Amino acid sequence: MNQINHSDDTVKPDKEETEKNQNNLWHDADKPDIEETEENQNNLRQDADKPDIEETEESQNNPRQDADKPDKMDKMDIEEICKRIETRDASAEDLARKHWMSVGKPLFSLGKLEDAIIQIAGIKGTPDYHLAKKGLVIMCADNGVVEEGVTQTGQEVTAVVAENFTRDMASVCLMSQVAGVHVYPVDIGIAADVPVLTRSERKVAYGTRNFAKEPAMTKEEVRKAIAVGIRMASELKEQGYDILATGEMGIGNTTTSSAVASVLLGVRVEDITGKGAGLDSEGLKRKIGVIREAIRKHEPDPKDVIDVLSKVGGLDIAGLAGVFLGGALYKIPVVIDGLISSVAALCAVRITEKARDYMLPSHVSGEPGGRIILDALELAPFLTCGMFLGEGSGAVALMPLLDMALRVYREMGTFEDIQIEKYEILN
Repeated sequence: MNQINHSDDTVKPDKEETEKNQNNLWHDADKPDIEETEENQNNLRQDADKPDIEETEESQNNPRQDADKPDKMDKMDIEEICKRIETRDASAEDLARKHWMSVGKPLFSLGKLEDAIIQIAGIKGTPDYHLAKKGLVIMCADNGVVEEGVTQTGQEVTAVVAENFTRDMASVCLMSQVAGVHVYPVDIGIAADVPVLTRSERKVAYGTRNFAKEPAMTKEEVRKAIAVGIRMASELKEQGYDILATGEMGIGNTTTSSAVASVLLGVRVEDITGKGAGLDSEGLKRKIGVIREAIRKHEPDPKDVIDVLSKVGGLDIAGLAGVFLGGALYKIPVVIDGLISSVAALCAVRITEKARDYMLPSHVSGEPGGRIILDALELAPFLTCGMFLGEGSGAVALMPLLDMALRVYREMGTFEDIQIEKYEILN
């Protein structure tokens, strides 16, 4: 599928493929398994896992990019960024939809996966695309509210797991190796520096404050965290990434996520709050009480996302909201993971509805708020596995399904090719 035949508005494979490519229409760069050079074969993610994302000389001297760097973007009005976000390309989606209708299989038989391929065509502005290069952005941050005993483990675990991301020792790293996804952990607010990971330009603060006693952070810190997320999307776009997944690591972040979701959705704290990573019933009651009292004390404005995040949110949530906004700004599909990622997506949509066009759900979290938040986003999950691991694991799990659907879309013959009568839509 290397060209678009505009005569009948369908996308057809190029009939003049060389003998070398006739048996495999995917070029090397387009295979689901990303093949590295001999130098990198022993470490498929050597370059991708370096904390330092290197910019080319061209991008460093590009005035357009200067405006998107955190130090400049902090001063940019988020409303101005939102104005630059465009809607998806309807004509590209129409072409992708027509091509699916011509593929030699029962109509609509891949269900929501066909819809995803069409949506991504609209995001990219073309029905002829690949998803060869995939990235996972994991925002890592600590939360001061852990002081209130709302978690089973201490906040020192955040730094340990964050460092494990850089050593391929975390669950999502192993899953990512199978799915062909490069992992990019970001220290946006861990309580201590992680030498192999921490970069001053990405670290907004050393954790948030305890929102049971005072607002979690300032509005300026929220804006900086959002800017870091937007910049991550920009850098990965420059590096040629075709799709991004979102993940997080931060002890106490189901507490902050439940607080933010309760305010934005206007639902009772007890209806949206779960046990997180292992609380017992008494711990859950304490967690609900802490959230409820913080909302009463700080009175976050549900119409002002920045205000809500500053009072009861987390740096990881704000950073991921920035990734979603950056995906929309730079036309990259961004996959939502579980509860925390879904809350970040909700924040991005409340900042601008246009961000929703660029989001793909993955699974529904096992936390009580998981389904509620996806329903509010009007998104239906692809996977219902009862997962609540976090780290971006659900988002990574979706990638092979998208690869398989795209391969059918790109490589399967049409009804004309296989010389059978085309299916028709029946009442």
